[in-house]
Amino acid sequence: MAEAKELKGQTITEQWARAVKSVFDCQWGLVDAQYQAGLRVMETMMRLPAGRFGPGAMSEVAVRARDESPRAPAPGYKIAAEPNGRKDADVRAAIENKVAVVTGAASGIGQAVVRELANRGARAVVLVDRSDRVFEMVRSINEAAGRDVAEPKVGDVTSDDFRARVYDEVVGRHGVVQICVPAAGITRDALSVKVDKISGKATPYPIELCREVLGVNLIAPVYWALEMVAQMAEDRHRRGLGRWSPEESVQGAVVFIGSVSSQGNKGQLAYAASKAGLEGAAATLMKEAIFHGIRCAVIHPGFTDTPMVRALGDDYIAKNVLPYTQLRRLIRPAEIADAICFLIANSAVSGELWADAGWHPSA
Repeated sequence: MAEAKELKGQTITEQWARAVKSVFDCQWGLVDAQYQAGLRVMETMMRLPAGRFGPGAMSEVAVRARDESPRAPAPGYKIAAEPNGRKDADVRAAIENKVAVVTGAASGIGQAVVRELANRGARAVVLVDRSDRVFEMVRSINEAAGRDVAEPKVGDVTSDDFRARVYDEVVGRHGVVQICVPAAGITRDALSVKVDKISGKATPYPIELCREVLGVNLIAPVYWALEMVAQMAEDRHRRGLGRWSPEESVQGAVVFIGSVSSQGNKGQLAYAASKAGLEGAAATLMKEAIFHGIRCAVIHPGFTDTPMVRALGDDYIAKNVLPYTQLRRLIRPAEIADAICFLIANSAVSGELWADAGWHPSA
């Protein structure tokens, strides 16, 4: 046999090393033909008289062969440079040259998001806020970008007329909106039921505050997202396109701003309910909006260095927040913005992302 002839002139240890190394090499990813050849050599060696090699030689050369073998994938497995041919350029394309709408853009997480989107090459970023500070934000972003990428829209995010007008103006000027981050939010914290220590009278959390928080934090974000989906659906219909298919690129993305308080937090009945509500809305929209090629996700930030959190006071933050976080500091808005862009850019990621620095509400 050809294999037996090749073994002539070698010591038995060398012969076993050659045979075993061949098998190990194949196990670590060499071609199947080599794998089969290694097995044939091994079969040939097994037919040699047992006395031709000393005790323990097999295990010794096996270990040596294993350690010297290249660490490639096992036979039948392949490593692609990028899954489905995905390149870094494809990831950047999820934001580059896209039109984005961000509410609550004058401060906090919203402000950080618009800066990050502009830095990553968005064609137009629309800053929506009730504060005139967005005008200064627009000037700052455009100067830093060296182009007119940002534009302001001042109004009440809970207004149906304002929302429709913003989308109509943006679509008319820039085309269909492809990124929506409804980041506007408020807190109106108080105990669910407060008992007067003198009179003993119990007062429930004011219903007007509950409605206000739910309106800004839950209903408004959902409808800013739905407006984008509706505009996209109409645009696809005009172009004769029906259900989105994987052969197309993803058409858009929505990222809701949840909170660690969605798990429940003392003194935040309305706020926690509004953020938990976004989870259910997003879970439904994930299933429905993909029909039009739009993805949806939720990010749950922990305590972030924003005006809303700073309003809690330094003493409260030092006693009740920082000791229970892994970072021992407030999360930076830019860190949340980076995570949001990750959710926008990576089509394989859906559902919820917890950016909480290890903090969780206490019992």
